[in-house]
Amino acid sequence: MSKNLTDKQSEPDHRELPIDKVGVRGLRYPIQVRDKSTASLQSTVATVGLFVDLPKEFKGTHMSRFVEVLNAHGSVFHVESIPVVLREMQSRLHARSAHLEMEFPFFQTKNAPVSGKPGVLDYTVRFEATMHGRDYDLVLSLKCNVTTLCPCSKAISKYGAHNQRGEVTVSVRSKDVFWIEDLISLIESCGSSEMYSLLKREDEKAVTERAYENPVFVEDLVRNVALRLNQRADVVWYRVEAENQESIHNHNAYALIERH
Repeated sequence: MSKNLTDKQSEPDHRELPIDKVGVRGLRYPIQVRDKSTASLQSTVATVGLFVDLPKEFKGTHMSRFVEVLNAHGSVFHVESIPVVLREMQSRLHARSAHLEMEFPFFQTKNAPVSGKPGVLDYTVRFEATMHGRDYDLVLSLKCNVTTLCPCSKAISKYGAHNQRGEVTVSVRSKDVFWIEDLISLIESCGSSEMYSLLKREDEKAVTERAYENPVFVEDLVRNVALRLNQRADVVWYRVEAENQESIHNHNAYALIERH
């Protein structure tokens, strides 16, 4: 039946303007992500974007084919399968370049530092991948919260020091697989204290005192993360951003380090 229907997308276009990226965005899709610590699969929901380049000769692309390629791979998703998806998009849509963006919440069970009570934390993970010809590029991004305590406030105050939630976003290109859990651990070790979803009184005391003994500016936070990434020979590029949601100012503090 479809052979008898007009294919407007394949008609020629005379404006002489190629399009860099065209496709679908905002597609909600159930996925399963490999969990390093348990070797099991974690179910979550991703927001997906799929795109290809479009030569100047064609009027449009075939949007349904993007979803067909994604559906063909089922719900189990790992970074190793991303190049396969991109190559299939190149083939199905006769494209030179294919792009994938995928963002999803990743959950991790974490025990409180003293009571050992388990609680679940969520982290925002993002994949941005491109296949240009046979050249493949993948950027893994992770958004993670830590506690930060102000060194200046501690130094000048008779009582206590102001602290706040620091939001750290790290993006990396790596020659090897960089596990999500490893990046979480790296970031959480660089603030004044880790964050938890469940704290009893003894835990709250421990976390508060740990932060007080380990004050960091937002500048310290990005430098700490960058130093840890510099120690990994597999990391070829990174961008580290930190934003402190200030508790005594009507603004946030922000810092960024990028290594090319």
